[in-house]
Amino acid sequence: MSFERKNLLLYAVGGANGTEKNKFFADLESALKGGITCFQLREKHLPFDEFLAEAKEVKKLCAKYSVPLIINDNIEIALSSGADGVHVGQDDMNIVEARKIAGKKLVIGVSAHNVEEALLAEKNGADYLGSGAVFGSQTKSNVHTLPLETLKNICSSVKIPVVAIGGINKDNISRLSGSGISGVALVSAVFGVTDIENECIMLKKLAEKVVKG
Repeated sequence: MSFERKNLLLYAVGGANGTEKNKFFADLESALKGGITCFQLREKHLPFDEFLAEAKEVKKLCAKYSVPLIINDNIEIALSSGADGVHVGQDDMNIVEARKIAGKKLVIGVSAHNVEEALLAEKNGADYLGSGAVFGSQTKSNVHTLPLETLKNICSSVKIPVVAIGGINKDNISRLSGSGISGVALVSAVFGVTDIENECIMLKKLAEKVVKG
């Protein structure tokens, strides 16, 4: 599957994370129906075999809607499951090593929290950046809020697309207008609501305004 800047517009992040698998897949399909443009599977505590089995099922579901699948922090799972890419944090696998292993088979995203990290990631072969936490985080502890000015500086310093992440929802997303981002990555704003499909329809429209702005 080809991967373009537009695939980053509404980037959902999630995983079963110990919850009922059928509910997770039903929720994911609702998000896909609602128009998410990319999905990152994040499973921090699953054994390899279980993670791989889940990733293969998620890949099938994402492919049904022509939406790219990114695996969080596990290049082996990404390659073995047929995923479209892998995302690595600053404390995860080095981007240079990841690119050596993946070659051109995978899109590689890298977390960047300042201009220095952004420039280094771009130089070392990252395809896109994830930058935050722009509004804090409901899913991670010990994260630092990324000032909007820093986000703007990151976007203007690199040629590769930047996705904002961290506490973004329908009430604050408009504050990112004019920052230069190519999309928003959402966790709770997608998977923490009752009507996921309609929420995603609305979030996509809001994201389009922000990216154009």
